[in-house]
Amino acid sequence: MARPSLKKFRRIVVKVGSSLLIDSDAGEVRTAWLAALAADLAKLHGEGRDVLIVSSGSIALGRSRLKLPRGALKLEESQAAAAVGQIALARIWSEVLGHHGIGAGQILVTLQDTEERRRYLNARSTIAKLLEWRAVPVINENDTVATNEIRYGDNDRLAARVATMASADLLILLSDIDGLYDAPPAANPNAKLVPVVETVTAEIEAMAGAAESELSRGGMTTKIEAAKIATTGGTHMLIASGKIEHPLQAIADGGRCTWFLTPANPVTARKRWIAGSLEPKGTLTIDAGAVSALRAGKSLLPAGVIRVDGQFARGDAVVVRGPDTHEIGRGLVAYDAEDAEKIRGRSSPDVMAILGISGRAEMIHRDDLVVGGPRHSDPG
Repeated sequence: MARPSLKKFRRIVVKVGSSLLIDSDAGEVRTAWLAALAADLAKLHGEGRDVLIVSSGSIALGRSRLKLPRGALKLEESQAAAAVGQIALARIWSEVLGHHGIGAGQILVTLQDTEERRRYLNARSTIAKLLEWRAVPVINENDTVATNEIRYGDNDRLAARVATMASADLLILLSDIDGLYDAPPAANPNAKLVPVVETVTAEIEAMAGAAESELSRGGMTTKIEAAKIATTGGTHMLIASGKIEHPLQAIADGGRCTWFLTPANPVTARKRWIAGSLEPKGTLTIDAGAVSALRAGKSLLPAGVIRVDGQFARGDAVVVRGPDTHEIGRGLVAYDAEDAEKIRGRSSPDVMAILGISGRAEMIHRDDLVVGGPRHSDPG
């Protein structure tokens, strides 16, 4: 199968590992390399694409600033080093992107931020707003509070979660290696690069090797895991070498890399997840006008809701039913049950006056809503 072209993608997540960003001997950032990468990112940004960065490096930078000895750190030492390093890392990204007139926003996440629906929606909304403002979100695992039991363990999988959360259509993992080989190239000089992976099979998983770098938490195995997360969520992924200058330009020019393809797009994959994988916690009954609006691709506004049932929190899944009780669809609700009851049937401008806060205009945003096909007995 022919490999895709970089220019076809509109929202791109780029993951940068510690071993690329930090010179392990000097304990400092590879400034020339980072400047070249920033130029690549700025070019994509200037073409109107949404760009997100998942960056490792906070612990490595922190231990350099604190002059800690080489070797393994205890959990609390890693967390303290990350607290120092996160400040340095945020400043570095802000400066290199600012050189191109691009603002950067730091987002620190933990595993629960993508597993718990309310946190997931909050993080997704923050990312969406930064992209709307044409800023570049710089995202990292919150190493200062993550523990061995709950941490992602590597930023490859974190990047895949972020990519699906942000409905990105491409995730680029910049690596020490230029792609997936049919055997570990360090052990087999005849190993061949696999240019395109249509589906992650057991055979593909068997090709993965171990981590090579002291600074790297993940090897090819974690990249294959990331590919499974990304492609299941509707995001294409590629692995390419980050050891060269201008690595993104090299990809655009047809350089060596491995593409992992997805059969779905981010919206349909996410909506499939909403429809089939979440247990509904309540029901919203809506009027005939709202049924027609939802079927036309609109969001559900409070004014169209005539009844609220169940005990649910913001971000929970709920069933949406028409006035004849037939199920219209399912979605992630933007208000908890108590507030939803207060604002049902009211116009959006009334919401702030009723609740005392400026909440979301939609009861369920169309991106968080799965609408089923029309039934003969449904209104409209």
